[in-house]
Amino acid sequence: MPSDAPTDATTTEYRSLLEVEQAQLRAELTELGFDDGRTGLDYDANFADTSQVTAERGEAEALAGQLKETLEEVANAIGRLDAGTYGTCESCGVAVSPARLEAMPSTRFCIEHANRP
Repeated sequence: MPSDAPTDATTTEYRSLLEVEQAQLRAELTELGFDDGRTGLDYDANFADTSQVTAERGEAEALAGQLKETLEEVANAIGRLDAGTYGTCESCGVAVSPARLEAMPSTRFCIEHANRP
């Protein structure tokens, strides 16, 4: 592990940040109705403006997709913590800066490789 890798104390802090983010994402998905196998918000079948219902459902599904993707990234970051590889750029192997990890605890890349395809 690189010398700039998180220490046990900072690893605990990052785990806490990730677990809080995970709980918030799950709560948002629950609020949208995308938990426990449900597929989204329930709408009244007799609602007069079906185009509005369709638009709202589409927006809710798009948001839920983004939330699920972020939730998966957080779960993967927790897995990297458990594996001892958290805080190391997956592209170059260099330690990710603490400032970047605090801003984006689930990041997989250093700032240099963050926007590369």
